[in-house]
Amino acid sequence: MAWDAKQQDLLNEVTQFIYREARLQDDHEYDAWEALWADDGIYWIPANGEGTDPENEMSIIYDNRSRIGLRIRQFHTGKRLSQTPRSRLRRIVSNVEILEHDAAEIRVSANAMVFESHTRGDTVWASRNEYRLRREGDDLRMVLKKVILVNNDTALYSMAFLI
Repeated sequence: MAWDAKQQDLLNEVTQFIYREARLQDDHEYDAWEALWADDGIYWIPANGEGTDPENEMSIIYDNRSRIGLRIRQFHTGKRLSQTPRSRLRRIVSNVEILEHDAAEIRVSANAMVFESHTRGDTVWASRNEYRLRREGDDLRMVLKKVILVNNDTALYSMAFLI
């Protein structure tokens, strides 16, 4: 399928948004990361597979916008002992693909590898991330971020940072 300039511009904008989101997380800039969310945003990390219904399945994280803010406020207290010292993080994001879009929302998929270095050791997290983005004014906002960890059916190390 040949992409026209408008579709390519949208893909570039979406890709830059996802890259920015990854950088903010890697740098622990959680206030700026929180600003990327829509007021009705949902952050979901399913457990035990692909995750089809967070209301009826186990989740590692299933947070609404209020809970996302609470996690960040807790992080800022400095009392998150699992993040003292903070993990050093770097993400590699690839395969950004717009699955569908209309005037209201953009559905996007991307692969990610997160390298975490911490005093307890190094961990590599691999995932497929699914996003629903909405334009609010001139900016994109996350309505949904679903992180499907490749190994979410096994015991996981502490994720005291926001994946």
